[in-house]
Amino acid sequence: MTEAWHPVAASSDLPLRHTFHGQLLGRELAIWRADGGFVNVWENRCLHRGVRLSIGLNDGRELQCQYHGWRYASRTAGCTYIPAHPADAPARTICNRSFLAFERYGLVWTGESPAGELPTVEVLEAADPFGLRNLPVNASAELVIEMLHGHGFQPNAKLDNFGAEIAVQSYGEHCRVLSAMAGGSTTTVVFFVQPVDASRSVIRPVMVGVPEPLVQTDVLRHHNAKLTELRDRIESEAARLPALQPLSAAIEQVPIHLSEVPIGAIGRRKAPLRVQVARKWQTATDIVAIEFESIDGQLPTFQPGAHIDVHLPNGLVRQYSLTNGPGELTHYRVGVKLEAESRGGSASLHETVREGDVVAISEPRNNFPLRRDSLRTVLIAGGIGVTPLLAMAQALHHNDLRYELHYFARADDHVAFRTILDELGDSTQAHLGLSPGGTAAELERILDQPGHAEHVYVCGPGPMLEATRRIAADRGWPDEAVHFEYFQNATEIDDTTSFEINLARSALTLRVGSGETILEVLHQHGVSLGSSCEQGACGTCSVAVLDGEPLHQDVYLSEAERELGDQMMVCVSRTNGKSLTLDI
Repeated sequence: MTEAWHPVAASSDLPLRHTFHGQLLGRELAIWRADGGFVNVWENRCLHRGVRLSIGLNDGRELQCQYHGWRYASRTAGCTYIPAHPADAPARTICNRSFLAFERYGLVWTGESPAGELPTVEVLEAADPFGLRNLPVNASAELVIEMLHGHGFQPNAKLDNFGAEIAVQSYGEHCRVLSAMAGGSTTTVVFFVQPVDASRSVIRPVMVGVPEPLVQTDVLRHHNAKLTELRDRIESEAARLPALQPLSAAIEQVPIHLSEVPIGAIGRRKAPLRVQVARKWQTATDIVAIEFESIDGQLPTFQPGAHIDVHLPNGLVRQYSLTNGPGELTHYRVGVKLEAESRGGSASLHETVREGDVVAISEPRNNFPLRRDSLRTVLIAGGIGVTPLLAMAQALHHNDLRYELHYFARADDHVAFRTILDELGDSTQAHLGLSPGGTAAELERILDQPGHAEHVYVCGPGPMLEATRRIAADRGWPDEAVHFEYFQNATEIDDTTSFEINLARSALTLRVGSGETILEVLHQHGVSLGSSCEQGACGTCSVAVLDGEPLHQDVYLSEAERELGDQMMVCVSRTNGKSLTLDI
């Protein structure tokens, strides 16, 4: 039975924003339809405290546990938000178990580990199926199938008659019952049986052909009476049989399946996902939008503010923020600006990569996560820096949280992703063609008088970020309430010194020479450490410092974080002394 497809719900059990409690082979299921129509069938438990997700809140894109508010994304069942840790992006490994789901004949089908194709019943393929009453029965699926052979009913056109000829055919977990009378009156009903537990089942009957509206009520009443009689006979027979041992579903850790693909020329930055360029279009002057679709399975869950590494055909690796709104996991969408002094990254995506091309990308990383516990969120974008903030704005908009998006651009034709901005409505405001002084004046207005539990997120060119951080500090915004992401690190890197690094957990002492980075030395000696931009802007390679004085040369850490001296970006930063002890 674990390798078979089974019906677990009727399509009518999944109205808008509803969550249905299903059961199959001793396992409880949370079944819900996202606004786009996708049907999710998940293990019915929150990963935090095991509370049933079937009593959770279906917002059309995510399912929220009612106990502590954990959120899970449609399609992947990956956790997208943990209210107790609002400043952190949940790890990709926090993922609920999901099951394949399809709709056919007005029913939702799934299975533990179904093999083969979904059942096809020819008689139902040729007609418009009409669902009858779904009937829970306290008996095993095997007994129900057996006793369906003695079930009878009258054809639709002869409900008040008696003596119909009944023909029954069994096909695994379903029976086809044909009722016929002289004069050509026939009705076929296919009875699918859902094995809820060892001694519990649900009969899900589907009739061939929809009765005329005027007789539908009579037909339903007739079958309801007949099915009630059938249930009584089945349960009476089940009571005479030995009791069956209840089924116990195995609760297992969800494996993370990633395609094994060759790593690009820069071997230390892995790209385990292969995607195809499904769509590419001009969204503003010098800005193209690109949508990537998976060619091997479901794309991983991400949270607003996340980015991916794109491994380009010319061997370069570049980082691009995802602009997707919540629940958009059929593709990843990025925006790429053609830089006037491109070193080959943006030029490759603009001029070389075409629709249909296959590229390798990393899983989404998030060093710029969005809090959803703010009383007000201020999003400030400069140029192409709008991309991560678009994802944030859509999440806040969908959750009906208070926010405002300020988009600074050179001119109207430089405003990207107009369709998304239009959907956000009055919460967005464009500031066009301002001089540096005009931009600073507008930022002073926006950031004036910070309130309690308010947060600012800013992404854009370096000078704009520096101005925003300075003005926010002058206006009294707490350092922890100002979040920022740089495009690149414009700091002049000093790599002339040499020093030792002590790896506390690896029991290694390594020498970092002039012209080398700590990250390069770690990789040379087989120490695995994730990295992304490798210029001190993204925060991926952050390492805890146990002893020694870091020489910070990144743009990721805030001044307060630098002063603490307990972490550093090993792709660019060094030490002011002769050695460092790192928690590696």
